[in-house]
Amino acid sequence: MQRVIKSGTGWRIGWNPDAAEFKGLVGTDDWALELTEAELSDFCRLLAKLADTIKHLATELMDEEKIACEAESDLLWMEVEGYAHAYSLRFILNTGRCVEGKWDAAAVPELVQATEILKFF
Repeated sequence: MQRVIKSGTGWRIGWNPDAAEFKGLVGTDDWALELTEAELSDFCRLLAKLADTIKHLATELMDEEKIACEAESDLLWMEVEGYAHAYSLRFILNTGRCVEGKWDAAAVPELVQATEILKFF
């Protein structure tokens, strides 16, 4: 498998199978963070879980109702916040590097799509 970098307005995600420790990358136009394979795996899994939760809750919410949902693993904590049709994403890395990052609502739909097709297993 080859190195993959996907990006769009306000987001980027990548995978480098040849990297020694930090095989993954997440970021925006202004910042980026390298992740281990396990961290990137959890990032993609938790983001898919949160996106699916928001999708299911959308039928229960009024258009003007805001929501916040959290998901966590041993490696990272994630939160989506906003409306069912437009929500931001925030994460905190729980490992020794203690990093926090955020994507605006406009970037999240494409980031979710990219994580679904980023195959690194």
